Amino acid sequence: MSANDLALGSADVPEVLGRVEMRHLVALRAVADERSFGRAATRLGYTQSAVSQQIAALERAVGEVLFERPGGPKPVTLTPAGELLLGHAEAILDRVAVAEADLAGYRAGRVGHLTIGTFQSVSVEVLPILLHRLRNQRPDISVTLVEEDEQSDLTRALAAGELDLSFVVAPLADGPWDFLPLADDPFVVISSADEPLTPEGVAVPAEVLDGLPLIGQSLTACQVLIEDGMRQVGAEPNVIFRTTDNSAVQAMVRSGMGHAVTARLSIDPTDPGIVVRPVDPSIPDRTIGLAVPHRHRSPAVDVVVDLARQVCAEVVGAAELAHARHNAA
Repeated sequence: MSANDLALGSADVPEVLGRVEMRHLVALRAVADERSFGRAATRLGYTQSAVSQQIAALERAVGEVLFERPGGPKPVTLTPAGELLLGHAEAILDRVAVAEADLAGYRAGRVGHLTIGTFQSVSVEVLPILLHRLRNQRPDISVTLVEEDEQSDLTRALAAGELDLSFVVAPLADGPWDFLPLADDPFVVISSADEPLTPEGVAVPAEVLDGLPLIGQSLTACQVLIEDGMRQVGAEPNVIFRTTDNSAVQAMVRSGMGHAVTARLSIDPTDPGIVVRPVDPSIPDRTIGLAVPHRHRSPAVDVVVDLARQVCAEVVGAAELAHARHNAA
């Protein structure tokens, strides 16, 4: 690499600097530090003649004598021109060292910035745990989150390069991304604790849901899965109120306004005002995953993918246990 490659903000590098190479600057600093061509050669792992040739080439390039060479055992010393150039050389070499460290961190997935797409239940149940672990394990990776109710908004942003990766729900439309499944999240029925549809531990027959007053989400990708899934098991949805807020769905159910069919991760099963029941036959689970673009991606993306797999497996397992305990209470 030449000093020409390191010039910032200018395409017109003087011809002198264009002939200066990085190895020349490394040799300059080593000889200045050691005050000896021999000791500088030992430090750099070169022969003394190689170091002498590099300094000579540097002096020819800049058109100045850079070292006083008294000969014999006396140390070599910098000339005024050498002192001036050394100051610039040290600044350049230090910046290169920082660049090398930053690139090493980038390749190892230790540093970087990621913009991650998400949706409501993942934002509540998965991301707080994931981000806490990410901060502990990779504190130099920073994250910006973008939450959308519509999955199409997330995939549009992903395709436009506005997101580095995004949580999504299968099925995912074809696009310039890979879908990486993380966890299967079942659909359940929630009812007011005062109006359970079935006794404790008994699944709700699908035919009971046919025409039942339901509280639902707006027609997001997840809600479409719910309503299509209900039709697959012979129950026509009768949604009497729609909202974009999972907690509002649960609050309306708690009030007795209606029941809800919803993803298990989108509810708080410890709420004493509701009961949770499976459906028989079950509505096909939703699969939560990550959409990762085909384009070159930061190694930090792989770090987040690995953490997301771990956290989703734990969260889904914890949700199953919480629901079991709630139903047994």
